[in-house]
Amino acid sequence: MTDRAHGRDETRTIQVLPAPAGMFPHAAAAFLIERHVRNLDGSPRSAIAALGITSLDPGRAGPERIAVHVCGHWGIENKLHYVRDVTFGEDGSRVRTGNAPRVMASLRNLAIAALRADGWTSIASGLRWASRDYANPLSLLNITP
Repeated sequence: MTDRAHGRDETRTIQVLPAPAGMFPHAAAAFLIERHVRNLDGSPRSAIAALGITSLDPGRAGPERIAVHVCGHWGIENKLHYVRDVTFGEDGSRVRTGNAPRVMASLRNLAIAALRADGWTSIASGLRWASRDYANPLSLLNITP
């Protein structure tokens, strides 16, 4: 599969094989995705190989289906984890004990989901809007002050 976007050409190949016995519990198939990225002038930019496993048997886990799942994973990574890491600075958080990290992650997820449901495409802009008036975040949750 070849894509041209974001100022680069990207070629991805995928190979799917039955998983070796005893590799991991419930692993039915293993796959290798190779990605070669070139600048638009043809000069190489990067080459990456990624290994993965799935519990889907090779008959149900063809290259097309695995590619859809991998792209879906990156959609989650870009829309949620990246926002939590960059916009909220989650990696630099000093909250590390007990249930507090999980609670804070849940609150960040709630904020992101509420802003996206309200139509915000930039979470950073939405957070600035929400911080300007205490009634703004409450309105996202249909709570009247």
